[in-house]
Amino acid sequence: MHDNPVEELVLGTGNDLTIVLVHGRTQAPQDMKLHAERLGLDNVRFLFPCATGNSWYPGLFMAPIADNEPALSAALAHYEAIVSGLIDEGMPAERIVVGGFSQGACLTSEFLARHPRRYGAAILWTGGLIGPAGSVWPLRPVLSQMPVYITTADNDPWVPADRVTETYDWLRQSGAKPQIEIFEDREHGVLDVEIAAVRAMIDAVRAPVAVAGAR
Repeated sequence: MHDNPVEELVLGTGNDLTIVLVHGRTQAPQDMKLHAERLGLDNVRFLFPCATGNSWYPGLFMAPIADNEPALSAALAHYEAIVSGLIDEGMPAERIVVGGFSQGACLTSEFLARHPRRYGAAILWTGGLIGPAGSVWPLRPVLSQMPVYITTADNDPWVPADRVTETYDWLRQSGAKPQIEIFEDREHGVLDVEIAAVRAMIDAVRAPVAVAGAR
């Protein structure tokens, strides 16, 4: 079970956006806090879920689903409890951003497939949908117009470019607005350019909607 406390960080004095950032395998919330601080955003509430034993599921993300159960289902239920709790508090789904790195990005991808809502945006730093080659995920039109930033590297040892491209295609076919970057010869981490891209995406999400005829 993933019943660990969820760590929290508030940057600034307001809270017009909540970002859930999920850590990777063998990592911890502190790793995601560092990325949150790198983003340099103000008036944002960050939530950092923590996996039991620092892993959300035991096997590789492209292994048969059964190989990662029951941990995978427990992790997804934990994710849903966090997000639905925010909505119950009065935070609209459109003001919630979900994301993570590596195993956390894979879990987030699968969360979008199994618990689809029109979230504010999604951050998939080196991750993709979970399941073996040949898996088929139902399209989720409710994701229409949702911005997503998804990455990996062509030499990444854990998250192959083919699965990230497949996830990008699934997002696009579902109506989302994904941006994909596949880097050459990049270490398994988050580059400054990936931080900058997410910062720009979040700034666009937070921008006030222009009123027709306003001057």
